[in-house]
Amino acid sequence: MAIGRSTQSSSQTPDQGAARRPSRARGIPEATVARLPLYLRALTALSERSVPTVSSEELAAAAGVNSAKLRKDFSYLGSYGTRGVGYDVEYLVYQISRELGLTQDWPVVIVGIGNLGHALANYGGFASRGFRVAALLDADPTVVGSSAAGLPVRHMDELEAIVESQQVSIGVITTPPGAAQQVCDRLVEAGVTSILNFAPTVLTVPDGVDVRKVDLSIELQILAFHEQRKAGEEPTPGDSVLDRAPGPVRAAAAKLRRAAGGSAKAERTERGDRAEAAKGGKTAPKGTDGDLSAVMPA
Repeated sequence: MAIGRSTQSSSQTPDQGAARRPSRARGIPEATVARLPLYLRALTALSERSVPTVSSEELAAAAGVNSAKLRKDFSYLGSYGTRGVGYDVEYLVYQISRELGLTQDWPVVIVGIGNLGHALANYGGFASRGFRVAALLDADPTVVGSSAAGLPVRHMDELEAIVESQQVSIGVITTPPGAAQQVCDRLVEAGVTSILNFAPTVLTVPDGVDVRKVDLSIELQILAFHEQRKAGEEPTPGDSVLDRAPGPVRAAAAKLRRAAGGSAKAERTERGDRAEAAKGGKTAPKGTDGDLSAVMPA
């Protein structure tokens, strides 16, 4: 989708050193901030089951992290739990929700209303987690005027007015990769300071703007790597990489081996002929061009 009125922002790679950078809020490391939503999800499930307390080991297992790391993360929140009792579930839900800023309403705009944009607009988890989809935007005239999740799709020309009137600070980009940077520039210029990028491209943003990237194809490729490793067998003695290569690769390799084998056989025959000729005092056979005959692989 083509987006007009783009601006050039200063370049910055947002995620370099993220694990080592302390959060602006109370010095919480970014790595800890990244795990807080995992804890909140596990705690919310416990709360829905009316579980009053949980041990660090139980909560760590539910969140998929190490219990020592969990206790360290919670120490940044000022929550140490009670020995022999564990952590109060409801209080931890409140603490983490407050730290993540989920105790207030966050209006969000989604730009690019294709299949993924429609799916995100219809996702019910936004509202239950403190996020409100304020507007859906697109530049395609065939899409503008349609609706998704009960909201009309509005034209990109309205972006700046929507961001100002709705006090939007979070933008979601679900455009094709060629339009993502232009959309990002427009969002930043309008005053958006946090961007969730689903487009398969790297965005450059100025200082003070945070970008989180969700690349579904990369995640699938990583899963494919693990599936291949799980399905593959350990090489046996004499096994080669070519033996486990796709069919066309194996066929091409076999052809090369046959050609090389034929060349070696011809060379051995020629050496034998020369030896016999030398014994009988004869001249070795020549090729048609007067040189000693040679066999090249086909």
